[in-house]
Amino acid sequence: MFRPFLAAACLAFPAAAQDVDCANAITQMDMNQCAYADWEAADAELNTAYKRAMTLLRGWDDNLPKNEQGGVLLLKEAQRAWITFRDKACAAEGYGMKGGSAEPLVIYGCMLQLTEERTAHLTALFDAYAE
Repeated sequence: MFRPFLAAACLAFPAAAQDVDCANAITQMDMNQCAYADWEAADAELNTAYKRAMTLLRGWDDNLPKNEQGGVLLLKEAQRAWITFRDKACAAEGYGMKGGSAEPLVIYGCMLQLTEERTAHLTALFDAYAE
């Protein structure tokens, strides 16, 4: 899903964040790039956890009569609502630095934290019911 503040922040970064030594980032731009890279890695883990949870719910739906199915749709709607929540909550958190060079750092730090929490939740759902 396209998010204007993400697109704007990405355009400010040189093409390769891997050129930055994130363990020793000093400049604001480097710290912003590293925060983005951390969030991007967490987002990839979230996508894996979401796919696993979706497979679980698809299995549940497949074992129910048609008129009782709906787990897949509910999870999809919940994830879309969560993405909206994450983006708005983190934009609000970043507002303290609005227009400043540290705004992306705050936003991506927030997105990292919320993404890790959501990944843990989806992983726990899968682990609780998977065989």
